[in-house]
Amino acid sequence: MVQLLRKKFTITEFEQMAETGIIKDEDRFELIEGELIDMGKIGKRHASCVDRLNDLFRDKFGKGVLVRSQNPIQLGNYSQPQPDLAILTRKNDYYETAHPTPEDIFLLVEVADTTIETDREIKIPLYAKHNILEVWLINLNREVVEVYSQSNLNSYSKETILTKGQIISPISFPEININVDEIFG
Repeated sequence: MVQLLRKKFTITEFEQMAETGIIKDEDRFELIEGELIDMGKIGKRHASCVDRLNDLFRDKFGKGVLVRSQNPIQLGNYSQPQPDLAILTRKNDYYETAHPTPEDIFLLVEVADTTIETDREIKIPLYAKHNILEVWLINLNREVVEVYSQSNLNSYSKETILTKGQIISPISFPEININVDEIFG
């Protein structure tokens, strides 16, 4: 069996590739465990759901938190994923000097139609590994919300699936109620 040597990139190297133009603005890459992962193009249904969630979260959460859409977070030295939405601790500089880290994150949301397996098998375990409190996977194909919580090494020990008509409340904000119907429009 042939053993291939792989170069594991750090976040600093990844950012330098973007700054020097090796990775172009129109390229959609995430750094996951030191590897460049092509995120592919965003379809209409995916984009619409992210926009709907962005409005919904801003209405529900108000100005007490920062709602970020499709921007990087930093997980250790080798991962800089771009979740579709992140509910973050509000900072006066809006994270100008550093990307949010796990300590800043209340909730991450991934919206998926064509990327469901990648999100479940790669990104959600990565979030668990870095002790992200809660992750929602918006499954556009089945129109359900998969809720992951209670991180345990590389997985979450609690997984809940919510369907239309059910109410979901983020762990950090139990007073906020969102009807799953609101997510799918």
